Amino acid sequence: MNKIQIFNELNTSDDLLFLGNAWDLLSALTLEKVGFKAIGTTSWGIANSIGLADGELIDFDRHLRIIKSIAENVNIPVSADIEAGYSEDIKTIVYNVLRTADVGVAGINIEDSFKSHKGLKSISQHSKLISEIRTALDNNGFQDFYINARIDTYFQLEHPLIDTLNRAKAYVESGTSGIFVPGLKNEHEIKEIILHVDAPLNILSLPGLTNCNKLKELGVKRFSFGNALSDMIISYLEKTVEQLIEGKDTSILYEA
Repeated sequence: MNKIQIFNELNTSDDLLFLGNAWDLLSALTLEKVGFKAIGTTSWGIANSIGLADGELIDFDRHLRIIKSIAENVNIPVSADIEAGYSEDIKTIVYNVLRTADVGVAGINIEDSFKSHKGLKSISQHSKLISEIRTALDNNGFQDFYINARIDTYFQLEHPLIDTLNRAKAYVESGTSGIFVPGLKNEHEIKEIILHVDAPLNILSLPGLTNCNKLKELGVKRFSFGNALSDMIISYLEKTVEQLIEGKDTSILYEA
């Protein structure tokens, strides 16, 4: 069984897939070492690690090299966060997806929001993109490659549920493997989406939304923490180096 098949099974099994999010090779190897069954890259964390903000500001070739280094050096499946595909041109996005698949990942996240300005792509526009991505993957030997359609309605709309349902259904019909709805927290709305959408639901960890077992009971199939871990590591690093320069004493580096 290859990594694409393994990743599909992890996303559709009776158990919830707790996905660890990595931003470099060290974080990926650590997640694998402690027992995570799959890794998702975090574009936010990758950007921060090289001194940039999130939002496709990193050169795609450079971003892809980091993804490749992770995929080539862990034995578990990797899903790549490629934001909105690093273009607004469908052919370019499809090409970028194929390049990403070529480095050995088992899936991608692809967003339906714009990067150059606020707003969401139309349902028909993003559905067409997903359909073309799926066709290109199938035609290039990547059958069952996992497309996780990220729906950004909860980040951009005041009343997002109905639009989320409409988008999710359309994306599934267009060939997506699963849906990812970051910002979704309400239990009733989680249940509504699971009830009406025939695809695994991925939820993003947020304050007050942290327990895998509770989400599994609701029917959520995948749970990830995005940039939360990388943010915590960066915050710890900043506090520690501040203490070093202020105290001019390295004893804190040896505290248990």
